[in-house]
Amino acid sequence: MKIISTKDNLQILHEDNHIIVVNKRVGDIVQGDKTGDKPLSEVVKEYIKEKYNKPGEVFLGVVHRLDRPTTGIVVFARTSKALERLNAMFSNRETQKTYWAVVKNKPPKTSDNLVHFLKRNPKNNTSKAHLKEVPESKKASLDYTIIKELNNYFALEINLHTGRHHQIRSQLQAIGCPIRGDLKYGFDRSNPDGGIHLHARKLVFVHPVSKENIEIIAPTPNDVIWNSL
Repeated sequence: MKIISTKDNLQILHEDNHIIVVNKRVGDIVQGDKTGDKPLSEVVKEYIKEKYNKPGEVFLGVVHRLDRPTTGIVVFARTSKALERLNAMFSNRETQKTYWAVVKNKPPKTSDNLVHFLKRNPKNNTSKAHLKEVPESKKASLDYTIIKELNNYFALEINLHTGRHHQIRSQLQAIGCPIRGDLKYGFDRSNPDGGIHLHARKLVFVHPVSKENIEIIAPTPNDVIWNSL
């Protein structure tokens, strides 16, 4: 899928009367937080207001989030009907999410299913992956496949079965494969742009109103490593 519109660094992947899908950049926050930085949701609202010459407040529902250093697909709802239905879809795992990640160490297997129990630490905003259930932990599952061996790195394709806090980052750290640039989860140095090489690559879901099957693919950021994929 190609970017259908780019305005003020806002990359739009899909747009209709009920939903709008954008390709999040490194450093964007999806929804406002304590930093006070302008969130992606406000940028999208401004885009809609200007494009359609809408008076008053623009409705935009945040359906899900990506970590600030992560890139890729983010879906917003443009109507309350779409928001309610999308919230249910994401909550019930009725979507197919595929991520790409770049790691330095070769995973133990070419492909595997990883199951851990993640315990969140709110003090430092991390999650730790345990092999066995521990108090206040939540089960997390994903599968990965090595899709390409790069110079000094390995590119993985990851399918999520659950949606836990920092799930991919913590589970890959647990098998000795922290994501490139991810200091918080064990990589040895940061990326120049402060991001990590984790990209929400593909999302498949049923449109909340038209009921057609939607498949979104987000182009990777423009850097040497991603471009080699």
